[in-house]
Amino acid sequence: MLEGHRILITGGAGFIGSHLAERLIGTNEITIYDNYHRDALSASRIGNDPSLTRIEGDILDGEAVRRALKGNDIVFHCAAIAGIDTVGRRPVTTLKVNVLGSLNVLEAAADQNEIHRVVCFSTSEVFGRDASGVTEEDDARIGPPGEPRWTYAAGKLAEEQFAAAFFIEYGLPTTVVRPFNVYGPRQVGEGAIRNFILDALSGRPLVVRGDGSAVRAWTYIEDMVSGACLAAATPEASGDYFNIGDPRQPITVNELAEQIVRLVGTDAEIIHKPAAGPDVNSRIPDIEKARRVLGFEPRVDLQDGIEATISHFRDPS
Repeated sequence: MLEGHRILITGGAGFIGSHLAERLIGTNEITIYDNYHRDALSASRIGNDPSLTRIEGDILDGEAVRRALKGNDIVFHCAAIAGIDTVGRRPVTTLKVNVLGSLNVLEAAADQNEIHRVVCFSTSEVFGRDASGVTEEDDARIGPPGEPRWTYAAGKLAEEQFAAAFFIEYGLPTTVVRPFNVYGPRQVGEGAIRNFILDALSGRPLVVRGDGSAVRAWTYIEDMVSGACLAAATPEASGDYFNIGDPRQPITVNELAEQIVRLVGTDAEIIHKPAAGPDVNSRIPDIEKARRVLGFEPRVDLQDGIEATISHFRDPS
């Protein structure tokens, strides 16, 4: 699908970035640019691969970003501040990294002559609290200013606007992907499936925030990587944006916790605690556009994906 390219992955040591690098290495020259605040790369099969170029740097350092990007023809811009708890504690840093960091990447790419594609990673958070069957043409809706949860969505929405503007004004071949609830082996940071699995494996209570009736459609990491690679490889995707997710098996948070307890084979308790802030009632993508333009199709069944993730966290080696 992608062969013979020189590829820069910002945030390449993170969860999605490291899986991207793992998929693309061997047939492409891969450079990772990351501050290694969250490191999933070292636990991957390519953690010590000598063919992988690693640059430790800050996405807010524009000159360092420019140097790292030089000579590459495809960029996957994954670097970001994410996670509800982290965003709530660091809203200023979230906005700086997700807006100014993205601007640094786009400006550096626009100065290159050989850029085939810049794939920017946005978020399903831009659809707000009720996002059932949302299409790419649906309005972006975020909560009121001053509520920390929406800082992440606001920054990512600004990144989307910058990506579109650079395509319109400078002809930079940008594509935006909007991931929907990605999970899988080596996930770092915050994530319901990861947290539930780790608690279940340790015999700790699984904590559900709120009443657990919120509905999510979950996307296995390998399907997310396939969607991102198709976004980079498809000529018709230039200047466009796509939902990348798996709408086949939406599930409530309560049902998810129950399924993980059963698959782990534990008698861990499921308890409820008040939500720390506003929650999202539903998040299920419409992916017909990605199917039509990219040829994207999610492959990994939810239970199979959860079982693979359990196996990893049960024995990370």
